[in-house]
Amino acid sequence: MTNGRVPLDAPRPVLRRGRLQAVPTDAPKRILLATPRGYCAGVDRAVLAVEKALEQYDEPIYVRKEIVHNKHVVSSLEAEGAIFVDEVDAVPEGARVIFSAHGVSPAVVQAAEDRGLSAIDATCPLVTKVHREAVRFARDDFEILLVGHEGHEEVEGTAGHAPDRVTIVNNPDEADTVQVQNPDKLVWLSQTTLSVDETMETVRRLRARFPNLQDPPSDDICYATQNRQVAVKKIAPETDLVIVVGSANSSNSVRLVEVALEHGAKAAHRVDLSTEIEQEWLEGVRTIGVTSGASVPEGLVREVLMELEDAGFEDITEVRTAEEDLIFSLPKELRPSRRG
Repeated sequence: MTNGRVPLDAPRPVLRRGRLQAVPTDAPKRILLATPRGYCAGVDRAVLAVEKALEQYDEPIYVRKEIVHNKHVVSSLEAEGAIFVDEVDAVPEGARVIFSAHGVSPAVVQAAEDRGLSAIDATCPLVTKVHREAVRFARDDFEILLVGHEGHEEVEGTAGHAPDRVTIVNNPDEADTVQVQNPDKLVWLSQTTLSVDETMETVRRLRARFPNLQDPPSDDICYATQNRQVAVKKIAPETDLVIVVGSANSSNSVRLVEVALEHGAKAAHRVDLSTEIEQEWLEGVRTIGVTSGASVPEGLVREVLMELEDAGFEDITEVRTAEEDLIFSLPKELRPSRRG
């Protein structure tokens, strides 16, 4: 791990200043800024895919579901012209649609084809990897225990690749009751944005019941989810309060709040925007940890830092636990043409 001062000389958005008041304490007030935080490679790819499509095509661009789970990102893309729909049957026949970073089932792909839609798949490649695992294990006649949250778009997409072979396990307690047909031909897969610790506890309890349970060929929980949780674990014991920037439907953002509390933070709250920080949260607080989920643009974190600076938290130290340099290429439809 390396620590260092955060360069805060980047252009700042205009904010309503002075909303939070400084709270007297007996020691200097500081912020521990977790790194890595914010956009992961899959989110960056998906958001850029929508932006490029809006630039490239002289026609309406539809997006099935939220491209990523962040209110600010979705509203910003809507302002640029993107049209978000719940299902492909809301897209006019023959139009262009983008599938979100969370992935879709083959049934959704087929429904788009049936309507003559031109589809651009912005599924995170790490989610696509889990889809391929589900298809392969189902083909080999394995029963699949999918650790994840029922109803989450990613889980629906993964389960849809092997609907007759997948059973969803929502949490460790369900591991104690889930029923399987053949415990000797059983494998577990997982949603990519879960709590690492909770997932491992679920698997531990599954294996206690099913000793022959097989592991996936590689870790399903994405590198960015793990890295952000590790960073929060590092800062949590030193904090009175952790603020996680992220939307309520962002699984990895919600998990960061839980991880902070589990690893020593006295309090932790999730906010979409800096204006959601409550004055009472700061009472008696000397050290605040700040981080953000994998679908959060850095500008929203900067706004939080500015609000906290107004409240007297001017000493900002970055706590870095990993370097991230992974980049995913755009969907093939949006890559620059090689013809010249």
